[in-house]
Amino acid sequence: MSGPQCCSNPPTLNSNAGAGHVEQLGGLSSYVSGSPDSKRAVLLISDVFGYEAPNLRKLADKVAAAGFYVVVPDFFHGDPYVPDKSDRPFQVWVKDHGWDKAFEVAKSVIEAVKSKGASAVGAAGFCWGAKVVVELAKSELIQSAVLLHPSFVTVEDIKGVKAPIAVLGAEIDNLSPPELLKQFEEVLAAKPEVDGYVKIFPKVSHGWTVRYNVEDEAVVKSAEEAHQNLLEWFDKCVK
Repeated sequence: MSGPQCCSNPPTLNSNAGAGHVEQLGGLSSYVSGSPDSKRAVLLISDVFGYEAPNLRKLADKVAAAGFYVVVPDFFHGDPYVPDKSDRPFQVWVKDHGWDKAFEVAKSVIEAVKSKGASAVGAAGFCWGAKVVVELAKSELIQSAVLLHPSFVTVEDIKGVKAPIAVLGAEIDNLSPPELLKQFEEVLAAKPEVDGYVKIFPKVSHGWTVRYNVEDEAVVKSAEEAHQNLLEWFDKCVK
């Protein structure tokens, strides 16, 4: 069901990371950053390591600095994947954290964000989170979507997307290899009513946008390029 890339290079989680704070939104503890008065909101949906990953929160702060109200919900209810728990391998853990449940809860989070005054909401999903975001994009609950090195997203999923979507993938990726991403691109090209594009980043691996080695200058540069693409897409489509 999943290769080791899905769980490689795990972050050191830090509940105090980031310039924002944690509050309850839609029934979930959520890291929030930026002005709640902003009419433009963005959800960042994490990979299997959850919402306390420092690089993810750093990205949330970066998006917030561009004028968005950013919410990073804890869809795992304090139970992120822990690689060294031999009694609970990934295949067992993921059964407890299905995308269908997360999708339903995401609706409540979006309602909570809109109740604060947001008139447009975008969502970006990383690895595991990309599957949740593509479901939101199929249901028109969001105005824009970004998938970053997606896991478990299928061609059929992309066929069903109704919101503008950007797919940012890695050249070295067993879960969403370039061959699959090119199929996504073909589907989007055949859907002129949906604005979208696919970009494959060379020489990087699955997870690179949030699980990069901060000492690897080339990978950091590539991650920052992806972050800028994400920002540009939301600036264009979340209005």
